[in-house]
Amino acid sequence: MKRLFPLLTFLAVALISMVMAGFAYFATQEATRIKFEATVDDAISRIDTRLDLHLTMLRATQAFFDAHGNHVSRNEFQAFISALDVGVNFPGLRGIGFLQLVRKGDEELAERAIRQEQGLDRKVYPEATQQWRTPILMFEPLKPSSDSVIGFDMFSEPARREAIEAAMKDDAHHATGPVMLGGNSGVEPYPGFIVFARLKQDASPGTVATSTPVTQGFLYAAFRANELFQLALRRIPLLPVHVEIYDGEVEPQRLMFSSATPAATTLGGIVDTRRMNVAGRQWILQFQPTSAFSPPSSRVIPVMLGLFGLLLAGAIALVARYKERAYHAAEQLHETAEKSLLEKDLMLQEMKHRIKNLITRILAIARQTASRATDVKEFSDSFAARLQAMAASQDMLTRSRWQKADLSELLRIELGQVFGKDLPDGLLSGPQVLLDETATQALGLTFHELATNALKYGEAGHSVDALKVEWRMERLDRKRMLVLNWRESGQEGLAEPASTGFGTKLIDMNITRELNGSIERRFLPSGLQVEIRILLK
Repeated sequence: MKRLFPLLTFLAVALISMVMAGFAYFATQEATRIKFEATVDDAISRIDTRLDLHLTMLRATQAFFDAHGNHVSRNEFQAFISALDVGVNFPGLRGIGFLQLVRKGDEELAERAIRQEQGLDRKVYPEATQQWRTPILMFEPLKPSSDSVIGFDMFSEPARREAIEAAMKDDAHHATGPVMLGGNSGVEPYPGFIVFARLKQDASPGTVATSTPVTQGFLYAAFRANELFQLALRRIPLLPVHVEIYDGEVEPQRLMFSSATPAATTLGGIVDTRRMNVAGRQWILQFQPTSAFSPPSSRVIPVMLGLFGLLLAGAIALVARYKERAYHAAEQLHETAEKSLLEKDLMLQEMKHRIKNLITRILAIARQTASRATDVKEFSDSFAARLQAMAASQDMLTRSRWQKADLSELLRIELGQVFGKDLPDGLLSGPQVLLDETATQALGLTFHELATNALKYGEAGHSVDALKVEWRMERLDRKRMLVLNWRESGQEGLAEPASTGFGTKLIDMNITRELNGSIERRFLPSGLQVEIRILLK
């Protein structure tokens, strides 16, 4: 739990910081949304005001016709429109026209009116199969290049016919969906929409069906969509919005207008959708901020708050980690001190034991050398050589620490220390086995103790031929096991000792504790046999 405390501290502080940064982020988003909604309200107001101004023009023309009993000549109509100066005062308005309502088959009535008012010998076009015909009789401002619109039957086109049929039923204004204007006047068609208003008369002429007894014809206003909406949005101050206007549904074919300035891609995809009812049509307006839109507060604040929280969490976690490490170091220091005292005591006992063994080995070597020497010089040379070999072997063991030691070489060094370098052939037998540092140290001390005991108490003290060491490898649960047999022969009347000395305890501790192995001693009449089993890494 102590080790997990820094991590838990970091997670807790980081979580609190992230929650605070999240609240700050959502507050920033909400403030941005509110500010953008206010901007959209301004844009809606501009569009609505512009549309209402232009429809007022249509209502004024309707009142003009009503004041003249719906009998207005072309000159009167032209003078009225010219006085209003449509091109200057009503930008986006293509013009205002008059449609006469006649039955199919009575087109001659409209054609006669065209000759009287326009001086044009014009047939109603195009051919149509509908019950009603609504040819254009007047349109202002009518440019010389656009007089071809006179006589065009708007009832023949589905989008216009839908709005005209709606206008026949009441006195309200009715708009078309998106249509292409200008095609009948010889110019490049452009997107727009048309608004129709019914004209009534006191008594129904014979050419009008009884279902619509008061409808004489229709006034209509044609609007250039792009020009109308652009002028509405380009008032100072400019609004940082991108708007798309759809008729009825948000579909590509229903798009009436799209701003030229693209929407910004760095403000989280803000979209504000509004609806407007314009002359009986439902418009959907989708607003998005442009790159000129500036949020009320920077998004850097939540990011900086989150980063600061993470840094604070990391700092607190580091302090907790250092404190935990200091506490752990103090515990380890205490444990190390206690362990050092125990190891010191063990080392003192081992040192005393090894000194005794060393003296014993020196005396044994001296006795064995003296028994075979013929004179003092031979004894001195042989004895000095064995002591030098023992010292060299001891020095090599101390310096190398056997990072990877060969078992056979380890036995030769340890046995050479005890019995001298000249070991007979056949004393050691077994495959090559490489030992790690732990096994090398433990087995080196074990072989040293076994050899010393053999020298002190066994027949090997008189002849090293009485000793045989064999080993083999076995498999145990996919692991390698070393099996080593130490055999001493030539003794008579060997019996198990009544007490256990320090050397025996040291051997058992090395095999069972250090190497997690096992050791078995058999005191046979012919001599001692020791079997050691350890698992190798």
